[in-house]
Amino acid sequence: MLPMVFLAVVAAFSLAYVFYGRFLQKKFDLDNSRPTPGHSDYDGVDRVPTHKAVLLGHHFSSISGAGPIVGPIVAATAFGWGPTLLWVVLGAIFIGGVHDFSALIASVRHQGRSIATIARETMSPLAYKLMLVFIWLALVYVLVVFTDLTSATFTANGGVASSSLLFILLAIAFGISIYRLKFSILRSSLLFVPLVFLAVWAGQQIPLPASSLPLLVGGDPANTWDIILILYCFIASTTPVWILLQPRDYLSSYLLYASVAGGFIGILFGGLAIHFPALTAWTNPQLGSLFPILFITVACGSCSGFHAVVASGTSSKQLNRESDARLIGYGAMLIEGLVAVMALVTVMVLARNDLLLKQAPLTIFGRGMGKFLAVLGLPEQLGYSFGLLALSTFILTTLDTCTRLGRYIFEEFFKLKGTRSRYASTLATLALPALFVLVNIKDAQGNAIPAWKAIWPVFGASNQLLAALTLLVITLWVRKMGKKFIFTLLPMLFMITMTLWSLLLLIRQYRFSAIGLIAMVLTLLAVLLIVEAFRSLRRPKP
Repeated sequence: MLPMVFLAVVAAFSLAYVFYGRFLQKKFDLDNSRPTPGHSDYDGVDRVPTHKAVLLGHHFSSISGAGPIVGPIVAATAFGWGPTLLWVVLGAIFIGGVHDFSALIASVRHQGRSIATIARETMSPLAYKLMLVFIWLALVYVLVVFTDLTSATFTANGGVASSSLLFILLAIAFGISIYRLKFSILRSSLLFVPLVFLAVWAGQQIPLPASSLPLLVGGDPANTWDIILILYCFIASTTPVWILLQPRDYLSSYLLYASVAGGFIGILFGGLAIHFPALTAWTNPQLGSLFPILFITVACGSCSGFHAVVASGTSSKQLNRESDARLIGYGAMLIEGLVAVMALVTVMVLARNDLLLKQAPLTIFGRGMGKFLAVLGLPEQLGYSFGLLALSTFILTTLDTCTRLGRYIFEEFFKLKGTRSRYASTLATLALPALFVLVNIKDAQGNAIPAWKAIWPVFGASNQLLAALTLLVITLWVRKMGKKFIFTLLPMLFMITMTLWSLLLLIRQYRFSAIGLIAMVLTLLAVLLIVEAFRSLRRPKP
């Protein structure tokens, strides 16, 4: 049964890319004769026209991160794999894919500017400011969650930490070979892609144990990794995209492609069966009711507002031709949906009382990848390490892309320019994440919990609400062009309903705690933006 379910998902995503992707392409009248921002505003730092294979690697790596892994696993263990699978498939095709594709094209048509700028043109200057604040806060939550997850992984597995450091060095060398030594992408890929996979093995041979790190804060090696990761984000955000961001994202995409291929083979030919219940309960004691909590818990696996920030923040500035947007915007979301289904399978094959279900989601995914890759003859431990490295690599990608995007938003809000503003804006963006990951956070019972676990509910709600607000802006933009907008209106209404409902539940649960106050701020910003949208609808239609 498991292979049939997985093949049905692959078929659904393939048909969606061909037919619904073509429908979206026609809706936005993609035309390669229009110069994209990478050509019309080339600057050699952020605006650089890029081959679609390289840009797909960057975009896919940036939007993936831990979201499509953690969210589906948490949702499946809480509610069962049945509703989680339905939401991932339908959400990725009709909501997440539409959201990503539309945001990318809207930014390209506005000289690579942010969704907030488009909100100013379609709604009002107040909407522009509110949208900038909302996006910046959402990026801060992403940085908190993913920094904490990465430091925990590096602390627990020194081999993954070593492999990640080797990978960064290879990425820098790859960028130099293409942009300075003028090697072809094919020639450089044939050299560096095998080296990336060699780094997986080498990292396990020379692990970097937590005990070897200088204990900078509180005697905790995880805190030391937090500081190292924050410094890495600062450096990666302020350097030209060709030095680290583009080459690292391109090379890391091969890790995920290999993970998808290995998972595909393992699921089809590994003899694995479904043991976990399709539906466990409509209400989970820790999370709450399936409606609406499922839709904010799965997060990036079906729809993510962060994707729009990536699409309008970095990808739109690197798009070579408008027709590439179908692959970059819609295709990448469908691939991410497939990754989410693979993560879901790692739960489906477990028994309801399996002790592994009590472990962190990244551990569940890593162990599942070990089983999948064992079909290819790899030892389960090496497969486990490979899964963790692939995931950690994508989290690193998300971290520095997120920091760069936060820098863009900060500069745009305060109208800053120049080299000094690049560094100041990056520091301002990293200040709150550094504070969150280094302080001790406790739950309602007074027990210490990881920062990512404390932030995840509000992260999911803010991320999905950002997607809803992006669809709101896109809908108004499509209306302004005089086109039919039902294909963005219906997803927008669904997402706004589910996310505001979730935020109200968070406010009721956490009240005036940090999480409750964050939920209040997000709700207020969202309501103000919705009011501005209704005001804009009262203006005459062009």
